[in-house]
This record gives sequence, structure tokens and C-alpha cells, in this order.
Amino acid sequence: MIIEILTEWNPWWEKKELIHEIKGRQRPHYDDLIDSIGIREITIITGIRRSGKSTLMYQMVDSLLTRGISPEQILFVNLEDKKLIKSNLDEIYNSYRGRLNPDKKAFIFLDEVHRKKGWEAWIRKKYDLKTNDKFVISGSSSYLLKKEYATLLTGRNLTFDVFPLSFKEYLLFANLSPEQAKLKKGIILDRTKHLILKHLRKYLTQGGFPEIFFKEERYKTQILEQYFDDILYKDIIDRYNLNSQKAKDLALFLMTNFTGIISLRNLRKSLGMSYDTIKDYLSYYKEAFLFFTLDHFSYSFKEQKTLASKIYCIDDGLRNAVSFKFSKDEGKLAENLVFIELKRRGKEAYYWQSKGEVDFIVKNKDNSLTAINVTYADEINDRETKALIEFKKEFKKTKELILLTRDTEKRQQGIRFIPLWKYLLRE
Repeated sequence: MIIEILTEWNPWWEKKELIHEIKGRQRPHYDDLIDSIGIREITIITGIRRSGKSTLMYQMVDSLLTRGISPEQILFVNLEDKKLIKSNLDEIYNSYRGRLNPDKKAFIFLDEVHRKKGWEAWIRKKYDLKTNDKFVISGSSSYLLKKEYATLLTGRNLTFDVFPLSFKEYLLFANLSPEQAKLKKGIILDRTKHLILKHLRKYLTQGGFPEIFFKEERYKTQILEQYFDDILYKDIIDRYNLNSQKAKDLALFLMTNFTGIISLRNLRKSLGMSYDTIKDYLSYYKEAFLFFTLDHFSYSFKEQKTLASKIYCIDDGLRNAVSFKFSKDEGKLAENLVFIELKRRGKEAYYWQSKGEVDFIVKNKDNSLTAINVTYADEINDRETKALIEFKKEFKKTKELILLTRDTEKRQQGIRFIPLWKYLLRE
């Protein structure tokens, strides 16, 4: 029966203290997400598989139990459970209501909700009928969630994007808080700085998937390889019925050439795939949050969309585990890390190329521009500074020039040289 299957996913029905075994570590960046359990609107959580979406849902469950909500009022369902494949949302909901909670308010968590066809219409009907329910839903596909709920759930939801750990979160998991490091006051002891740099080297290599942080070193690469296969097959190949070899070949090619400009001609030549196939597969990768593209900066929308884009990966550790590497690629790993940090902070970013190249152009809310180059070295090549200066001469709205380094900190020619670790820990 359905209720027996649901019992497996809701251990707090038996003993509420069991939530402590699965709620994981707190991530203060998502406090607003946790607090959204208290409002009527549907909470929607998106992000790549294994980024911590389910754990954040468990933390919402914990907050409810802490507030004195009865365990029977909380229903968590992972819709990837094969035992629930034949059960639709009505059957699951009615079984829970009929057996456990017939009349009290219910807090209903639907993990990987896109596995059930018609989920968005079903939830909208419940919401519009003002049933005594609060819904929290998650999914690993930006396309399914954002396109399909755009018309049906507009004005009825709050959406939160969940990323793998930021470097600040990574340090918190390592029990090194900004307060301990006195980062807020700009004071830092040498031993603390060396510890931060040690963690940064690990972060560049192993990435920020939460569970990977706690795994034994010898198993981390193997587990990341499994993550890659799960994302590729479950969220992309199976969902869109793709050629598995072509999909994997293209993904591995992009992993190996991350931070580079995408040339459809080169991809077609290297992999023997048509332009349309490449474009389609790339859109699927982006929908699953595996890759992101970065457009060229221009005030001309046509020029912005016609010039080639750059490609970035969701996580350095994932990239390192599966790509073909011929060097440490520290510079590229640092650049990819900065791109993901900009995405995490909700920044509108581009790249720019003329005589020189600027890695990131950030368009600020006041329409001013910040130009950022990432070198992750202390011996700075002149081309890094010349490109920034060239950009500022061409675009008068440029407010700030930043060069991210390994450990050099100074101001020169109007450029702020900032150590990468300091930039990542800025508010």
C-alpha cells in the first residue's frame, strides 16, 4: 500500500528525533529558503542533482518539528522512488490524508516533482482551492520547472536556486567561520590564511558537492564520476531519449574545454555531430544545470547573441573527475569557480574580447560595469592588465577593474588586485 511506502520516507512519523540523522549541516545562505515554510506560496527549489536540495527540505522539516508541528502533519515524498511509479499525485495525497492527517494543515514536500506528469496543474488546483496545504517542491531541471510553472504558477510561488557549496560554505563545513578568521575586520593571522589557502586548493580540485566534502579521499573521484553519470543519464539522456554515446562524448569534450569559447564548427568537426544536435544537447545540459554559457558583452543585442559564447561547468570537482586533463589547469579552475560564484550571487555577467580579453563583465544594478580578469598567479602577465584598461577606455560606464590573483593584493593603474580567496569570501 502507498502509506507503507510513504512511511519509509517519513521516519519522523515513528520518532521525530530521527530527523537529526538526515538534516545535514546548516547553510546560512539558504536561511530565506528555510523560512519560506511559513508562507502560503509554493516554495520551489531548483538545482543540479546532489547539490543539497533534499537536505534543505529536511531542514525545513526540522524547523517545523522544532516549532511544535505534529510529525503527522508533514509529508515528504521522493517521486523518483520506483515503488511510486504507478501512483499519481492524487493517490499519494489521498492515501496520506485518509490514513494519517484528515483535517489538519499539511506540509507537503515533493522531491523531484517533475517525475509526475501534470504536477504543475495539480498543485495549482490545490493552491487555488485554498486547501489546507503548504507545498515545497524540488527538481533538477530548470526547463521543466521554470517553463512549465511560468504560466500556471505565476504569483503563487517563490523559487530558490541551490548550488554546490560556495567557498564560504566550504570553510564553514571545515569549521572555519569568517568570525574565526576575523575576515570581517580585515585582520587575519598567517596560520589562518595558510589554512584558508589549503582549503582553497582542495576546493579547486574536489569542488563543492556537499556529500563529497565528508567522503574519504580515496573515494571522492569515483563518487563524482557516479554523480556525472547520474546527471547525464537520469536528467538528460533518459529524459530526452538521446544517443547516449553522443551525449557523453559532447559532455566530456565540454568538460575538457571548459572556460573556452564554443565553436560549433570545431565541435562538429571533432565529434561528427550536426549543428542542430549540438545545439539541442547543449540546451539539455543547461536545463540540468550541468553547464552554463556566457555571452559576449555588447550594447547591441544582435551582436551579443551572434558572437560565440563561452562554456562553464557547475563544479570544478565534477570537471576534474571526468575530463581529459594534461595539466593542473589551475587558472581555468579558478575562472570557472568565479563564474559559478557570480551565478550564485545572481550577477548579470558577460565576457568581452577585442585586442585583449576580459573574463567577466558584470552589469551592476545602477548600469555601471565591473570588469574582472582571473589569473590565479602572482606573476601577472601584461595582457591581463592591458585588457582591463582597454575595456575601460571603450566603455565609460566602467566603475571598477579587478584582477583576481593567487595572493597579490595592491592597487595599480586603477586596477584592484585581489587574492581569489578574499574575493570569494566577500559579502
